Amino acid sequence: MSKPLRTLRHDCGGTDLLVLLPGAYMLPGDFAKAGFFAAVDRRRLALDLVAVDLGLDAISNGSALPTLQAEVLGPARRQGYEKIWLGGISLGGLLALSHAADFPGSIDGLCLLAPYPGSRLTANAIADAGGLDQWQATPEELADPEFRVWNWLKQPPPELPVFVGYGSEDRFAEGMQALAARFPPAARHAIPGDHEWPVWQLLWEHFLDLGHFSPLS
Repeated sequence: MSKPLRTLRHDCGGTDLLVLLPGAYMLPGDFAKAGFFAAVDRRRLALDLVAVDLGLDAISNGSALPTLQAEVLGPARRQGYEKIWLGGISLGGLLALSHAADFPGSIDGLCLLAPYPGSRLTANAIADAGGLDQWQATPEELADPEFRVWNWLKQPPPELPVFVGYGSEDRFAEGMQALAARFPPAARHAIPGDHEWPVWQLLWEHFLDLGHFSPLS
């Protein structure tokens, strides 16, 4: 039986919810320390936040995302939020994509900050096939969450709003650029910088200013 997820909520009586997934070895509180919650307050957005620690063991054994759906996203939908977005940094961004692929219709938008594009093994298999549009996933590959993400990226739902932001000097920038290219140009945001909080903070501020969320009434 999986342990209950550790969460950190920031409620403002919002009509919308954004669930944030930390990167590897990050904690939910890191979002608060980096000013993510305060940035929402400054804009007086009708947006509640909840940061979730999925746990590396649960990620490894495949129980993390079903638990996220059962304990956070499903109850939030029943609570009556108008829109529920899922976001994450680095590994958290990949997991947000993985959830969108494995639980279609469960979220209303994606906010991906420096999303980890997956291992070189995954990238090489797709490149060897001549690129994503030529690659046809085998049943064995589809058993792997990374391959399922890229299979989903072949044709993401056009109605799903997405924000993909990353630093142009990020060590994973090439893979992130390939990932971002699967979405409309308006969804892609590369700024100078590396795989680090100052970059993610700027991207978060930019995302909040795009008008996806209404102001508090």
